Amino acid sequence: MRVVIARCAARYTGRLSATLPLATRAIMVKADGSVLLHSDGGSYKPLNWMSPPCTLRITDPDADAAAGGARQLWVVQHAKTDDRLEIEIHEVIADTEHELGVDPGLIKDGVEAHLQELLAEQITLLGEGHTLVRREYPTAIGPVDILARDSIGRAVAVEVKRRGDIDGVEQLTRYLELLNRDPLLAPVQGVFAAQEIKPQARVLAEDRGIRCLVLDYESMKGAEDLSSRLF
Repeated sequence: MRVVIARCAARYTGRLSATLPLATRAIMVKADGSVLLHSDGGSYKPLNWMSPPCTLRITDPDADAAAGGARQLWVVQHAKTDDRLEIEIHEVIADTEHELGVDPGLIKDGVEAHLQELLAEQITLLGEGHTLVRREYPTAIGPVDILARDSIGRAVAVEVKRRGDIDGVEQLTRYLELLNRDPLLAPVQGVFAAQEIKPQARVLAEDRGIRCLVLDYESMKGAEDLSSRLF
């Protein structure tokens, strides 16, 4: 992984258009080719990024950009779409490169991991006709718990939590934003699944078009439903 701390400006064009004015930021270039721009705030969400497959080309800036103080132009071009991220480098403060090796991935606590496993096995809890694509679907910002297809073939991204709060909705929102850039998946629907979903999280999810699903862990384990017994 290469990490560059630089004063830079950026412009994203393609299916989405966005700009970042000149400021000091961290630029991460990962081994898989993805490029991410981070600020010193905003938790772990990148300000902008390009996911693989993509190529990075470093060139001289044009005359206007050079006159404005730019020293380099980084052009990150997606290999399958017209999406393009251009980063104007005005000053490099630090530039380091590290070999991180193979990461074992996130290990969730027992209940949450088991919920994900059970939902993958009982994928029709999402709705009749749903099929599993895979668990831990990889993205540039971390794996999506479950990727599925609905009865008419649309992609569905599922975030599984033991207790669903606003942070979980924000996490799923970031995954959806990234996945919807992939023409092979878009449009991607979101499902926020948890044993318990807090009211504020439900309001935020539904406002963003994300469906909420409450999971009955005991029922999914095949345990006897005590509430249905007669004494």
